[in-house]
Amino acid sequence: MGGTFSSLHVVMLGLDSAGKTTVLYRLKFHEFVNTVPTIGFNAERVRLAGPGAPSRGFSCHLWDVGGQEKLRPLWRPYSRRADGLVYVVDSVDAERLEEARAELHRVARSPENQGTPMLVIANKQDLPRALDAEEIRARLQLEQLEASTPLHLQPACAITGEGLEEGMGRLQQLILKRRRRRRSQKC
Repeated sequence: MGGTFSSLHVVMLGLDSAGKTTVLYRLKFHEFVNTVPTIGFNAERVRLAGPGAPSRGFSCHLWDVGGQEKLRPLWRPYSRRADGLVYVVDSVDAERLEEARAELHRVARSPENQGTPMLVIANKQDLPRALDAEEIRARLQLEQLEASTPLHLQPACAITGEGLEEGMGRLQQLILKRRRRRRSQKC
């Protein structure tokens, strides 16, 4: 079941209503599942095709942590020592992008997460007023993080699943690259 990735620990964060739980269950069941706001967390073992042939897939334990303001202090203990982070952003909610940016930077810059590979999902790209990936990149000020945090921005739609597998495949590549770099530094 993925060998190297059998114990992969990935944490999904983001503001409330960004679509984290919809992403989780789209990846788990490969279909849309109607969800309710997360109070606490959801956790699932998810099998992903990964880049290339399906036989090269991987599995991970994916934690979806609630995004309401009162739950955000939980992000730190859940993200500690994660192999990868997924940060989901609502591409339509331009009014909350500053808040999303502040929380994203806080997570990426915490000492426990320094250098942890990150996938930023620009969700809800199917909606009419969705900001495109470059506008999301600029508003989240991702260039300020990229020097210390390997990251990939992926436009996606959690309802249809468009972009999710591709994004997770890119996260897998970032995690592998980090592991290889760490192994070579130990030698």
